[in-house]
Amino acid sequence: MRTIAFALFAALCACSSTLSFRPQTPASLPTAQTPTPAGNYIKHVVVIIQENRSFENLFAGFPGANAPLYGYLHTGRRIALHPVGFSPLENLNHFFDPAVAAWNHGKMNGFDLNGVGSGLGPTFPYAYLRHDEVAPYWSMARQYVLADHMFPLIFGPSFPGHLSLIAGTTDLDPERAEVNNPIGGPWGCDATPGTFTYVVNPLRKISIGPFPCFHQFRTMADTLDAAHVSWKYYAPPLFGDKGGILWSSFDSIKAVRYGPDWKNNVISPQTQVLADAQHGRLPAVSWVIPDWTWSDHTSAGTDLGPSWVSAVVNAIGEGPDWKSTAIVIVWDDWGGWYDNVPPPQLDFRGLGIRVGCIIISPYARAHYVSHTVYEFGSILRFEEEVFGLPPLGPTSAGYTDTRSASIVDSFDFTQTPQKFVHIASKYPPSTFLNQKPSMRPPDDDL
Repeated sequence: MRTIAFALFAALCACSSTLSFRPQTPASLPTAQTPTPAGNYIKHVVVIIQENRSFENLFAGFPGANAPLYGYLHTGRRIALHPVGFSPLENLNHFFDPAVAAWNHGKMNGFDLNGVGSGLGPTFPYAYLRHDEVAPYWSMARQYVLADHMFPLIFGPSFPGHLSLIAGTTDLDPERAEVNNPIGGPWGCDATPGTFTYVVNPLRKISIGPFPCFHQFRTMADTLDAAHVSWKYYAPPLFGDKGGILWSSFDSIKAVRYGPDWKNNVISPQTQVLADAQHGRLPAVSWVIPDWTWSDHTSAGTDLGPSWVSAVVNAIGEGPDWKSTAIVIVWDDWGGWYDNVPPPQLDFRGLGIRVGCIIISPYARAHYVSHTVYEFGSILRFEEEVFGLPPLGPTSAGYTDTRSASIVDSFDFTQTPQKFVHIASKYPPSTFLNQKPSMRPPDDDL
């Protein structure tokens, strides 16, 4: 049975990957940036990045969202989604080929083959997290904005997901984009000799790529530094942090890793964000990365993630910067879990399978579900609009911030600013301040 399942899974992957890819561009995605009043109100943008959860896995059954409590197997049979907790240690394959196979040309019915291939049974991926375990996320989503059409740049796992959240691209050149996770570790310029990456080409074929220390594309560090706009990347330590090793996307960017930004702007431990928020020390742009055990990653086996995110949001909401802050909570990839919405296919990279996204601010629309098609570049575009920054590069060169719909339509700057309401959670902030670092990256799946 398992051999047959692998054969079927491989057939779906092959079917999705062998023909030259022609993108489809929805009319709703703009091609030029337009000025917005966001910068008059927002002075801080905080991006909280969690791990490996599809939108359905987080928000199945959420009122007003496109998140039904059922899905379809590759045979066409409809099945009910089943509840799961954070406790299982099982992990699903969430690399490029399984994601393309699960997408199955927009049918969104290949997830069962991924489950069988993982030895977990065909219906395992058709699950949602029990609502009591994600209650803080639902509370935030109910009060502010839940974006139910947020898609990663690329099919696949965390490495390209995190890169695209700082660069809006993973392209090394017009024919190769970074995809999947590197083999070896830690990721980035600090990786051990012999570490290599994977790349995907316009035929959606995957091959071996270079060492993960890149100079081929611009990142937000370039534009923020050029405009003298402050930023911090709050990152967990790895392996005792010997030699300055942190789990940071910017470790993969040569100019940052070996320049002054690494010392000045890449901050560890990541819990420093709590004190910075409480004391009005937030920079203009922040990225917040969790410890492995707080990341929501399936195989982490803990329910700490929603409380960690709540601790960050509460620190901001109850601090002096609340009145001028926008918070975006996003999950970096689908994690192998079922989702029902076909991602628009804009180029050979993706878009990837839909993930959760919550937008929080005094000016975020209240009790609102946004159906706008967003991608990770939408977050970067919003940052550029707020701080008057130029795009990272043209769409023709692989950058997505110009083509993306900004998340600015999830704000209403004419409304009376919302007063912050404390987000209840299972664990207090002291849990995270007192816990020893796991010294594991939030996602190290091979």
